[in-house]
Amino acid sequence: MNLPSSLIPREAYTKRLHPFVRKPLVKVLTGQRRVGKSYLLYQLIREVLQEDPTASVIYINKEDFAFDAIREAADLHDYIQQRLVAGKWNYVLVDEIQEIASFEKAIRSLLLQKQTDVYITGSNAHLLSGELATLLSGRTIEVQVYSLSYPEFLQFHRLEAGQTSLDLYLRYGGLPYLHNLQLTDEVVFEYLRNIYTTILYRDVIARHSIRSNRQLENLVRFLADSVGSLFSANSISDYLKAQQVKLPHNQVQYFADCLASAFLVHKVPRYDIKGKRRFETGEKYYFENLGIRNALAGYRATDRGKLVENAVYNHLRYRGYTVQVGIWQGAEVDFVAEKEQEKIYVQVALRLEQASTLDREFGNLQKIGDNYSKLVVTYDLGSRNTYAGIRHLSLLEFLQEV
Repeated sequence: MNLPSSLIPREAYTKRLHPFVRKPLVKVLTGQRRVGKSYLLYQLIREVLQEDPTASVIYINKEDFAFDAIREAADLHDYIQQRLVAGKWNYVLVDEIQEIASFEKAIRSLLLQKQTDVYITGSNAHLLSGELATLLSGRTIEVQVYSLSYPEFLQFHRLEAGQTSLDLYLRYGGLPYLHNLQLTDEVVFEYLRNIYTTILYRDVIARHSIRSNRQLENLVRFLADSVGSLFSANSISDYLKAQQVKLPHNQVQYFADCLASAFLVHKVPRYDIKGKRRFETGEKYYFENLGIRNALAGYRATDRGKLVENAVYNHLRYRGYTVQVGIWQGAEVDFVAEKEQEKIYVQVALRLEQASTLDREFGNLQKIGDNYSKLVVTYDLGSRNTYAGIRHLSLLEFLQEV
């Protein structure tokens, strides 16, 4: 196969995959379309061939018409079996595997083959649920791939860290292909709107057989306008009804779940910090890609606070945290982030010029009576380092932490 002439490494992901190379486990890369899953496979292929130029590499890309005949598990099984080379390691990589019906049966069969290393990608959050989870229980490693982090954005675009590049990141987001385009609204937003349409129609409407296309798009645009606001399905339904858009609350919930399964948005539940339980209703929504959000809702200076909050959420996820919205005795903590039994509480604000804002952002954290790390992130550059023992970072500083 012909690999792209230039591959910009994303080491955060390849480092996570390296321990599992040539292990009898299916490596599963999930994430929104165009976040770079295919290029991570290309990087792995390049590394394999550098180590062993004679290695057997079997690559299938379901977005390529050349592989259109592979539609079911039997087709996938037969295609791969005909190309396995005895006595060598065979590296099998299947891109956008959810396009193949009952693919999990073929993948399970592959694990029975000696010296076969399997990698698959998919644009569906439920790729490892249902039948695949049953058939491959304990034999999968999932790596979720996100849009470029801010340091990756700098690397891809050959920019220096600073307020100018940060504003470009907040405006255009981190889809990798943007480094091939001129960073102007006219060019970038046209590209991003096309990506959005592909995600919506292929990964949401077609996959879930949705017929209420206009209602679905109205919901997406509402979520784009309301990033970081706390809602329930009922409140969204009531708001849309006031805008002459009829969308029952149960349909709102279903549509929102479909959008989240395609990684277009992330649905973040509320968490009772003191009671250590998750609330059943009420959640916030953040976009996987800031550029797509801006292409839909427009980029306005008045939205900067929303974008800063969305960027903080995305960076916490990129760093491997599970993130929830915290509630402590009625006061909201923007994010409760957990990883490896450690926890961090994060408040986000545009700036801290007013005493009321200072009291709210730091005061809510001060009320929490445990010893986990607490942090306030603001857009402004004037870092105060700490306040009452709580760290304060600018967004520019926070996004460069790994």
